Amino acid sequence: MNFRGAGVSRLRSEIILSGTLEPDTGNAVVGNQVAVRQHGYFFFGWWIMKEIKFSQKLTESALLITFSTILSVLKIAELPYGGSITFASMLPLTIVAYRYGFPWGLLTGFVYSLIQLLLGLNTLSYATSFVAAIAIIVLDYLFAFMTTSLGAMFRKVKTESTAVALAAFTVCLSRYIFHVISGCTVWAGLSIPTNDALIYSLVYNATYMVPETIVTVVAAIYIGSMFDFRKTTIKPALNEKIPVSARVMSFLTGFVILAAVATIVVLVFPHFQNAETGAFDISGIRFVNFPLIIVIAISAVVLSAVFLFIRMYIVRKAK
Repeated sequence: MNFRGAGVSRLRSEIILSGTLEPDTGNAVVGNQVAVRQHGYFFFGWWIMKEIKFSQKLTESALLITFSTILSVLKIAELPYGGSITFASMLPLTIVAYRYGFPWGLLTGFVYSLIQLLLGLNTLSYATSFVAAIAIIVLDYLFAFMTTSLGAMFRKVKTESTAVALAAFTVCLSRYIFHVISGCTVWAGLSIPTNDALIYSLVYNATYMVPETIVTVVAAIYIGSMFDFRKTTIKPALNEKIPVSARVMSFLTGFVILAAVATIVVLVFPHFQNAETGAFDISGIRFVNFPLIIVIAISAVVLSAVFLFIRMYIVRKAK
């Protein structure tokens, strides 16, 4: 509703009913009253619209925090010695920061980190001291998950799919860095050997963060090309010249590629973590089911090619 427009229309009606406003004493009073009312209507409309936008931002952020939490719980792979791969669980919060800026992204990331802390409270039982427990909370939860706020850095990138992908990569890389710092300090001597703790932490955390990053970036490219996050409300990135059926083919192509990448990542990377020590073990590659991976890859390529061909045919026929 255009409150400002409503106020102006009412103002014009009052002026017409009051007659012309000539510059005399009586009309000066009427003019002041009209000016006061005009400012009142404008302020009221501005306040209402501000409240609506804030409520929308709050509701949208709450939904995306919930979505991220669900994705983090529904793990697509859990490595034998710690760490898990999710279906881009940090992407929804990265999008929040991308849409609303760094301060709001920092707040939503903080809320999400507290939720993750509650879900992983048993991790604190491994802490050898109170200081170690605080360090785990700060590095592995607060700082690690508040990195989603960095999604705001790429709001001015022209191509949205590129912007969201860069945001996702930066967020995952930053989270990885905090886990590495935690690993070579707090966890050294516990789950990570004291000798060469930094190198071990770099490799150990890479066994789950590399596949997590791959899945998240691919999902970001796909989601960024399908939706417009720069408008007031999230809407499909529609091109009026392209028929709906062609857009469906684009959606199916992206979905097939994303599903294939996620499946291959799950089939490969868990074998790179030694089940007994948690160390990176390249020899685990011999346990990878390569025939199945080849079948999945070929199937994804064929299906994607079919969907793209159908899309091209639909677009050409529409022209």
